Amino acid sequence: MAVRYPIVPNNITVHLGAPDEPARNITVPFTDYIANVASSELYPTWPRNALIANIYTIISFAMNRIYNEWYRSKGYSFDITSSPSYDQTYIENRSTYENINDIVGEIFNNYVVKGNQIQPYFTRYCDGRVTTCDGLSQWGSVSLANQGKTPLQILQYYYGNDISIKYDAPVGDTTGGYPGYEVGLGNAGNPVLAIQRDLRRISQNYPAIPGITTTLGIYDQETENAVRKFQEIFGLPVTGVVDKATWYKIKYVYTSVKKLSDLYSEGLSLDEATFLYTDELNYGDTGIEVEYVHYFLDALAFLDKDIPRLPTNSIYNDNTITMVKAFQEKYNLPVTGVFTYSDWLVLQRAYDNILKSFPSEYQEYVSELYPDYFLTRGMTGNDVRRLQRFLLAICKFDKSIPGVRVNGVFDELTEKSIKKLQDDYDFDINGVVGPLLWKKIVELSKR
Repeated sequence: MAVRYPIVPNNITVHLGAPDEPARNITVPFTDYIANVASSELYPTWPRNALIANIYTIISFAMNRIYNEWYRSKGYSFDITSSPSYDQTYIENRSTYENINDIVGEIFNNYVVKGNQIQPYFTRYCDGRVTTCDGLSQWGSVSLANQGKTPLQILQYYYGNDISIKYDAPVGDTTGGYPGYEVGLGNAGNPVLAIQRDLRRISQNYPAIPGITTTLGIYDQETENAVRKFQEIFGLPVTGVVDKATWYKIKYVYTSVKKLSDLYSEGLSLDEATFLYTDELNYGDTGIEVEYVHYFLDALAFLDKDIPRLPTNSIYNDNTITMVKAFQEKYNLPVTGVFTYSDWLVLQRAYDNILKSFPSEYQEYVSELYPDYFLTRGMTGNDVRRLQRFLLAICKFDKSIPGVRVNGVFDELTEKSIKKLQDDYDFDINGVVGPLLWKKIVELSKR
């Protein structure tokens, strides 16, 4: 299990104007941005506790915009604007105050959270003199600091007693939520889990969107049906595939219905931010991702003498590390033995190239290659037909298998046969064909 906690970004991209105003985008270090906003909106002579409380609101506000991809989900290419009418005051190239810089350096990777929510809280605020709002009053915070209130007490005064500070959050490069490829039938992993989670919540407000019951993180027929209905409702091409436009529309609607960028947010709980798949695989890890890595590395090693072909199972072990290091060296990746998301994208492309240009001397093995995606009920096509041929061969000697029709449709009968094989050979009984089950089916078909 992997919890997707918010990461404090190294950099932030600022649009120097209102959202639709023709203006430049600039990318600056996150700490420089916070110090600039604080120096533009606060007085350095204010009590230290007031400055700290206000800088917490500035940090949390900016992180809320980034974490929820508020502007990027609307099609913009920036994280936040410089306009106080929409966001916070940022003045390019302005000087900042030394005491504010010091505070920012101390607390830049701390942010405000509310209750059991994990997303950076939308810390709305105003100056408290010219404008007032439901959130923090900047001048009011000065009065509270003068009364001896701590920064946390000041924040709780305005946002509620369930406000707390998330300290020492991780700092790193943040990337957009879109995985960089279209997500459709047979795909698996955290992007699929995110789509399924978001659509389940959106369907509460848009009940025409059909339910998604799977919890495996595999893009199945239910998920495709829900995506199609979502695309229909929101005027997108109805393909059943989540491209970049659909991904960010789902993100935008999900953020809106949960009010994640709102003072009165429904919030994102720990459970909702916990995914099945880790971003890195290392020694001792198990699960679908490990099976994937093993299968594709083995296929690569079958054709490439630079990658050793070693025995593997469902556990990321010493043999895995040896093969991963050889793969990383071959493809000019950091040679760590730890398998990352970047490694996966390269491995996937390498395997796709195998499928497209399998050497002629190995053509007899082409039909046995796993198709690079999970096969589930409702799918159609040549890969399903290949699977059914293997199942038919198994049925000839194993009469306990329910049977199969070689029609290229992953129907109920095909699913029943798959589940029987999963039960017989100690796989999870879910009717889904992944790389290791595919390999087992091919082996059994040759008896």
